[in-house]
Amino acid sequence: MMKLFFAFLGFIFLTLQYQLWLGGGSVRALNMLEVELEAQRVTNQELEKRNDILQVEVVDLKNGVEAIEERARSELGMIGKGETYYLIVD
Repeated sequence: MMKLFFAFLGFIFLTLQYQLWLGGGSVRALNMLEVELEAQRVTNQELEKRNDILQVEVVDLKNGVEAIEERARSELGMIGKGETYYLIVD
């Protein structure tokens, strides 16, 4: 009778150990989720920096003429009145 009881306790112990280390809510699964969480935090920080830069650019474009002129020159190749355009060919 005692052997059966100890066998049952051993079975319960092994089952609980399996759940702890390999089951759905196991230590391994928790570690994998922590790695994913850290990667997502890094991605979020990069996106927040990008959003901050874009927000500054939006405010600058709304309030400043210089930013609009700079964009027109660099992206559209426009020149202002009284300026001379020079094209240098290699």
